[in-house]
Amino acid sequence: MKYLALIIFCFLTLGLNAQSDADYIKTIYKNTLTNGQSYQWLDYLSNEIGGRLSGSLNAELAVEYTKEELEKLGLDRVWLQPVMVPKWVRGTPEFAYIETAPGKTISVNICALGGSVATPLQGVKAEVIEVQGIEELKALERKDVEGKIVFFNRPMQADLILTFEAYSGCVDQRYNGAEEAGKLGAVAMIVRSMNLRMDDLPHTGAMSYGDAPVSKRIASSAISTNDAEMLSGMLKIDSSLKLFIKQSCRQLKDVQSYNVIGEITGAEFPEEIITVGGHLDSWDLGDGSHDDGAGCVQSMDVLRLLKISGIKPKRTIRVVLFMNEENGLRGGKAYAKEATRKGENHIFALESDSGGFTPRGFTFDGPDYKVDQIMQWKPLFEPYLIHYFKKGGSGADIGPLKKNTNVLAGLRPDSQRYFDHHHAANDTFDAVNKRELELGAATMTSLVYLVDKYGLNTITKIPQLKD
Repeated sequence: MKYLALIIFCFLTLGLNAQSDADYIKTIYKNTLTNGQSYQWLDYLSNEIGGRLSGSLNAELAVEYTKEELEKLGLDRVWLQPVMVPKWVRGTPEFAYIETAPGKTISVNICALGGSVATPLQGVKAEVIEVQGIEELKALERKDVEGKIVFFNRPMQADLILTFEAYSGCVDQRYNGAEEAGKLGAVAMIVRSMNLRMDDLPHTGAMSYGDAPVSKRIASSAISTNDAEMLSGMLKIDSSLKLFIKQSCRQLKDVQSYNVIGEITGAEFPEEIITVGGHLDSWDLGDGSHDDGAGCVQSMDVLRLLKISGIKPKRTIRVVLFMNEENGLRGGKAYAKEATRKGENHIFALESDSGGFTPRGFTFDGPDYKVDQIMQWKPLFEPYLIHYFKKGGSGADIGPLKKNTNVLAGLRPDSQRYFDHHHAANDTFDAVNKRELELGAATMTSLVYLVDKYGLNTITKIPQLKD
């Protein structure tokens, strides 16, 4: 009898009650595809509110809306967590042209990078020096750069299947380019948009001046991939051509905003918290549907799907809609700081911030023995074509929650089209497929269901039983 009890214990601990779990997961997917809510929520966020830049009126409208919607779900608790956020405003639309000779110009598509200073009122016009990245710039002497506009033109690496690796491989020139160009006396910086597609849309994003004083900061903007190619080609013919840039963005004083939080209190282990979330803020060029309205509404729907699927969580399930991921990560940091102050035990956190495309799986960051336990659940997802379970990486907003004992995870949708829209004017509701979005919500809910049911324990395999 003792061996039989041990076998039953091991099966329950490891999550190998596959038939029951498969049935619950099937119910979750059925409910999302026949009675989903995420797409309707996203429609309102995108089309009735729009882009939600931190510190903006739209961001505050999004806080009010999502709080009200969470309250309608009948959760045990819904609240706002105050957080101070930066307030950067774009101002009037940016304008730029290439001048090949006095009076001969070609307009190009640019947008200011988030956090950039403005150009002088009359704009700035100068010769251009093209580099393929920060290291190439650092190899130049001041006389090569001073008084010029630095043009960073290293493209995303097209032959990488994992497009986020391609993004990581060149985003440093966007983020740190102005700081390094300013040190060498450049009058402005322009960077090729982080986009694998050739088009006319410039892609914004965060940038930094490091510790450079305000007087030494230079205007920074992104240029569309088509225009980057044109500018590069023209420079090869005539290195003395000039580029004109005019932008009127400003950095204002920080303002108060909020993380939006709701939870279902666990029935057996309420002190063990499972967090799921996305970031409520977005850039201002589009309406932020993929980045990251999709992650927010999917996370909200996790709690709704658990309730309508008849699942009563053992552990506390908490949704957090983080504010200010795009240009400061203030919401994620504030949430983790408060969790530490309260001594909260976050055993697992899942973030969706890679778009609302077809889900492919998850990445995990945590102790091997806990990640190994999660890996044993992969067969339950394979009927839904969810095959990608890998260790490594989670999400920016949940990153501050990282401890040696917990697991952080990121939903990984198909990313091949993500950077066509990322931080650009075409990150809009029409680019989101209802079915793909809802499948992502079900995939997240299913993983949360399994973590809640079995917890994350120290047993990694069934012990060998002896006669």
